[in-house]
Amino acid sequence: MQSLQQQATTRSGVKQEDAFAIEKVNLYQRLGRDPFVKLSTNFYNRVYEDEQQWFRSIFANFPKEEAIQNQYEFFIQRMGGPPWYSQRKGHPALIGRHAPFAITEQAAVRWLEHMQAAIDSTPEIDPDSRKLILNFLKHTAYFLVAGKEIMNRRNGAV
Repeated sequence: MQSLQQQATTRSGVKQEDAFAIEKVNLYQRLGRDPFVKLSTNFYNRVYEDEQQWFRSIFANFPKEEAIQNQYEFFIQRMGGPPWYSQRKGHPALIGRHAPFAITEQAAVRWLEHMQAAIDSTPEIDPDSRKLILNFLKHTAYFLVAGKEIMNRRNGAV
């Protein structure tokens, strides 16, 4: 059986070393705080206005402002900045934190569509940084899908 990382690579088409190339450059130093805040705001504005009810419903019981803050603080921390997310929320533990949500391959595809559009509408993020961020996010989205599937199997859900 493939590891979660191997499943993420297979499903996303992004090699693990490309996904974690963000660790070789400090994107927070390169970009600063504001582009991550803008990216997360652009993203969640799209998500909460999505025309597809099934997708919007994933986020329905979560305040948009809190989702924005959680995301940009996580991005900043993961991209080489201060550990604001962990200081406020504890370890990111992505699979566990996303356990209550309907994380499916269909949801990952839609999530990535919104993220691509949000990145495209954040011109402060240079092309090289965009590529690094997108590789990380594509791999991570499918890592979460695979993790959710494993949790469901362990819990007897299909």
